[in-house]
Amino acid sequence: MENCCRPSLPFHLISLLLLIQPPSWASTEEFLVLGPSDPLVALLDGDVTLPCSVSPVINVENMEFRWFRTKFSEAVFIYQNQWEQNEEQMAEYAGRTSLVRDFLTQGEAAVKIHKVRVSDNGMYTCFFKKGAFYEEANLELKVAGMGSAPEVHIQGPEEDGVRVVCTASGWFPKPQVQWRGLSGKKFLTFSEAYRQDAKELFSVEATLVVRDSSVGNVTCSILNPILGQEKAMAIFIPEPFFPQASPGKPAFIVSLTLLGLLLFGAGYFLKREHSTKVQVYQEQVNLQRAKEEDQQTKEKEQNAIGELQADLGQRKSAYLVAWKKAQLYADWRKEMFQAWSVTLDPDSAHSNLAISHERKHLTWKENSGNSDGLFSVLGLEGITSGRCHWEVEIEKGNRNEWTLGVCREDAERKSWYRECPEKGFWVVGRFADGYHACMEPKTPLSLRQDPCRVGVFLDYSEGDVSFYNMTDGSHIFSFSEISFCGTVFPYFCFRAGDVSLTMCSMASGSERLPVPVDSSSLEESLSPPEEGFSSGSGVAVDPSGVESPLLPCHLKAVSP
Repeated sequence: MENCCRPSLPFHLISLLLLIQPPSWASTEEFLVLGPSDPLVALLDGDVTLPCSVSPVINVENMEFRWFRTKFSEAVFIYQNQWEQNEEQMAEYAGRTSLVRDFLTQGEAAVKIHKVRVSDNGMYTCFFKKGAFYEEANLELKVAGMGSAPEVHIQGPEEDGVRVVCTASGWFPKPQVQWRGLSGKKFLTFSEAYRQDAKELFSVEATLVVRDSSVGNVTCSILNPILGQEKAMAIFIPEPFFPQASPGKPAFIVSLTLLGLLLFGAGYFLKREHSTKVQVYQEQVNLQRAKEEDQQTKEKEQNAIGELQADLGQRKSAYLVAWKKAQLYADWRKEMFQAWSVTLDPDSAHSNLAISHERKHLTWKENSGNSDGLFSVLGLEGITSGRCHWEVEIEKGNRNEWTLGVCREDAERKSWYRECPEKGFWVVGRFADGYHACMEPKTPLSLRQDPCRVGVFLDYSEGDVSFYNMTDGSHIFSFSEISFCGTVFPYFCFRAGDVSLTMCSMASGSERLPVPVDSSSLEESLSPPEEGFSSGSGVAVDPSGVESPLLPCHLKAVSP
């Protein structure tokens, strides 16, 4: 961003002055961005840090800043809302960048690039923004790679001299080649050819014709112009290798050629043997790395399982401390209630209802006609105190109308009557328009699945009636803060349709939970008690309300 009030002093003087005393024209939102004045050097496959800072010094934790290439959209790294953003990042930098956070409060930010590539070479811009004000600075990164050591061999005679070839590969940027004699004198005349591979690394082939038979040794050196480092190799040229103007010249040429072939063969054999050793070593390294990664994966899985089991244990412990207000697994809740097998009372049943001989099964009579009205029956024994729970199997309950729960002994159950707390009924059920809790008005229930087995948990002392779907252990609804007075009885009612109810044997029923659930159900069940319930009047866990003793259920027979 251009600033019309910016002084025309050199950049390093501006930075120094701003550090000593900010200018009067600078507002609290304005700043300068400073980058390194000299190019940064990074080695191939290494890491490099691109630093930038703001002046005057301010905390940049809440700023937005990014590093990009020639265009703003070519993002190398983006930091917004105190977090790294990856959506706009260039694909070639994905997983290779990280933020250095050590000095954010001191106005300095830096991005680290891992496993440097040739493509990382070039210009970068660091951009800082606070509010509507922004500034940027440029910095240059020079990538350097030291390739292989040169290989030098005698190729053969060349006119009145000997042709020597030097090759090297894997260098970046384009390397410089030098030939020197034994005395250190440089050969200025030679040919060189360069090429780049798929990774943009340079290979070079330099050819020198030595015409002075007294030279002896010649050295080929490959220099990296950025690092100023070189690799060199020397070769000795015997004097007889040089062509002589004598009758023995043809024999010399043949000898030189044979020697060249022998040297080439020896070099090829040594290189092949070295490549084999490197390959075997690399396979061993890869095998060891695979074993370590496999071990790490197993350890992570074991840790994850341990953490999940520990978390489940903590949640259950918290539930058992404050179970009265929690709405988690129904089988956990059973631990605080006395199991109670309900027996139906024929004397309290409507004339259209049929009760089995063992008084555990409720259906329509064959000649009932299923006329309009409410057709109910009570449990044989009433409850005056304590905590009890029972379970009811519902057949064809997802297509017909029914209700169940508890009611007061004096509740009116003749002809048409209203099922609501004000009339002494605390029940839930299915109606023509879906599942509801019977209140004024009716409260719709949103269930994960149709309940085929419903658990009723009655806490007479605390004034609470809770309903659970025992198929998956989920909470359905709770009536709380009830002031019970007198005796209450289990209540069952048919409205319409071919439905039947069975009172479950609590000896076997208590062993059915927990049932296997999928991962999503488990995650929902493990959520905090105050979250994840689609219906009900339960509240969050409050550990302060602990009552450890298990209160027995006092039973009272229903008067005929």
